[in-house]
Amino acid sequence: MKLYNSDKARFIAGLLFIVLIYSWNYLYFKEYKNPLLLNNNIRHFISFIITLAVYFIGTFHLGKLKDTWMSSLWHLVHISGMVIMISLGLFNWFILELNINLKLLVYTIQEVLISPVLYVAMGLLNKTLKN
Repeated sequence: MKLYNSDKARFIAGLLFIVLIYSWNYLYFKEYKNPLLLNNNIRHFISFIITLAVYFIGTFHLGKLKDTWMSSLWHLVHISGMVIMISLGLFNWFILELNINLKLLVYTIQEVLISPVLYVAMGLLNKTLKN
C-alpha cells in the first residue's frame, strides 16, 4: 500500500524542516567556536531548544499520517532521550560534573534525536511494513 500524496507531501515537508534545523544547528552552534559569545549554559539551552523543535516538527508531521504507531514510536524515542539528557544535565549542573564518557553519551543522544536519519528510518520502516 502506498502513501497517499498528501501523506507523502507532509512527510517530505517534515523532513525538509528537520534537515534545515539540523544544518542550521551545525553551521551556527556546533562549528561556531567563539567561547566569548556563547558560554556552556547558553549552548546547552540552544541544544535543548533545537531538540524540542525537531520533536514538535516530527510530532506535527507524523501525527497527521494515518499510521498512529509512527507517532507513538516518535514520542517514545524522543521523550526517553530527553529524559536521559535532562537528568544527566541537571546532575551535571547541580551535583557533580559528569565524566567525559557521560557527556559524550548526552551528545550522542542529542545527535540521534535531531538527526533526519531517525525521521527517514521511521518512514522507511512504515513503507516496508505496509508492503
